[in-house]
Amino acid sequence: MFFDGYGYHGTSFEQTYRCYPASFIEKPQLESGDKIIMPPSALDRLASLHIDYPMLFELRNRAAERVSHCGVLEFIAEEGMIYMPYWMMENMLLQEGDIVQVKNVTLPKGTYVKLQPHTKDFLDISNPKAILETTLRNYSCLTTGDSIMVAYNNKKYYIDIIETKPSNAISIIETDCEVDFAPPLDYKEPERPVAAANKGSAQVEEALAENEPKFNPFTGVGRRLDGKPLKYEPAPVSSSGSKDKQPANANGKGQPSTGSSSQSTSAQGKLVFGSNANRTAKGSQKEAAKETKQEPSAKKEEPKFQPFSGKKYSLRG
Repeated sequence: MFFDGYGYHGTSFEQTYRCYPASFIEKPQLESGDKIIMPPSALDRLASLHIDYPMLFELRNRAAERVSHCGVLEFIAEEGMIYMPYWMMENMLLQEGDIVQVKNVTLPKGTYVKLQPHTKDFLDISNPKAILETTLRNYSCLTTGDSIMVAYNNKKYYIDIIETKPSNAISIIETDCEVDFAPPLDYKEPERPVAAANKGSAQVEEALAENEPKFNPFTGVGRRLDGKPLKYEPAPVSSSGSKDKQPANANGKGQPSTGSSSQSTSAQGKLVFGSNANRTAKGSQKEAAKETKQEPSAKKEEPKFQPFSGKKYSLRG
């Protein structure tokens, strides 16, 4: 005789009982598994039947249309009563003293089960696989849709059974079962940055880069080695048009020719290498001689200092 995919051999055992949690008797180990305590009359009835061992039972709450499966630990309960783990009563929406139907059943050995923790704290355990293996040793069977409880380090972890193979209820006694995990119920994927936000930040960085002061070479103040004041003041160099403006000469008059502008620029600090070095030095000497002729009074007061009167060297040797 077969019913709902499960085999009931011979005359099946089927009885209704009032259920109570394990806290009503001194059996705290009952909470760490899926086994119930039945009255002695159930053992007498089961012994007279040709049933498969280990004994497995189907629990049904007809009022809430909830079904689960369990094993049996002992036959010491009062007649008409059974004791069961409180987490199992929560799964079946049972209260103290509610009626539950118990029927013996044979379940296939499980080959695959998929679990989903309620909280991601379970994944923070150093070795969750070992803890789960130790806990499931106290279980006889698993049913799709149930939530089992794993107690570890004075904390209770609830895990949903979302899939079982080859049936929606399997036996896990002396069997090799593949276990898979689904993401915890409270797990949230990290949010990816919005493209618009990236674009806005790039624009802000570009604006800051434009506002930063730019480097302008040779914009300092010239000093003489002998400590005397300069005969001329270099024109201020702006950040926007320093290359377009030409510096003024010693007399304060601008020189339109390109030759004079290059000579004055070289005198202010530009370094010229190669064959142009000799021509630049000669132009600087002519400019200095012209300045001394135009200011005879300054020449009388100053000591005889001849600029660029040393020997000339070329980098080419």
